[in-house]
Amino acid sequence: MSKADPSVVAALRALIDGVAGEDGRPLVLGICGAQGSGKSTLTAALAEDLAGEGKTCAVLSLDDLYLTKAQRQRLVREVHPLLATRGPPGTHDVELGIEVLDALLAGTPVRLPRFDKANDDRSDGSAWPEVAGRCDVVLFEGWCVGARAQPPEPLAVPINNLELNEDAGGQWRTFANAALAGPYQALFARIDRLVLLQSPSFDMVLNWRLEQEDELRVRAGDGPGVMSREQIARFIQHYERITRHILAEMPDRADLVVQLDGRRRPVLPTV
Repeated sequence: MSKADPSVVAALRALIDGVAGEDGRPLVLGICGAQGSGKSTLTAALAEDLAGEGKTCAVLSLDDLYLTKAQRQRLVREVHPLLATRGPPGTHDVELGIEVLDALLAGTPVRLPRFDKANDDRSDGSAWPEVAGRCDVVLFEGWCVGARAQPPEPLAVPINNLELNEDAGGQWRTFANAALAGPYQALFARIDRLVLLQSPSFDMVLNWRLEQEDELRVRAGDGPGVMSREQIARFIQHYERITRHILAEMPDRADLVVQLDGRRRPVLPTV
């Protein structure tokens, strides 16, 4: 989704307008979608649209809530080597996310966290943007925002080569699932309305992620931060189990489902 579809922005606006201001506090809109589905593009377009209508808006990305590099390295030593890769549940600072959302809901001044992916570490807090007072809407986006944990039985069977070869005993995926079942649910409980950008299948996620990397290669060349096709294929396997679970489970309970085609165009937004 190189440019947000106006019909999708309008559908999200209608969802917000239907409930915003009901109890005098900001509405928290959760936006969930697989890697490459266009979450950031849609969120930016919606924030701009809201600002044009005179509504104040705060944007929080799950990607900005990653644990610090030192904290993740501790997890590598104490839990599992796969926790070096940020993104799956267990690699976010859930307490920080709750603190930020609660401050936004209370209308108290708060700085919005920022994560520096180039350095693989949290940015200096003094540079975080500040929300000085009450806002009308909080847009909270991320690949597993609003997700629920799997029951324990499916965890016993590896879902891809990464799990088979690097998590044969299931310790990593069990850790991530337990985090999603526990602390992450407290974070997601702050969400008032949930939107799912529904990809056609998990297989399409690889194509979308490759497109993103091609765009990065055009801008940055073949630098150290640009991944090959093989590296991307391995990388997205960290997300495969939960993404497949989201695609199967979340549509029945999301407040708005935006079905996407292979080019990230909306097929038909449905409530």
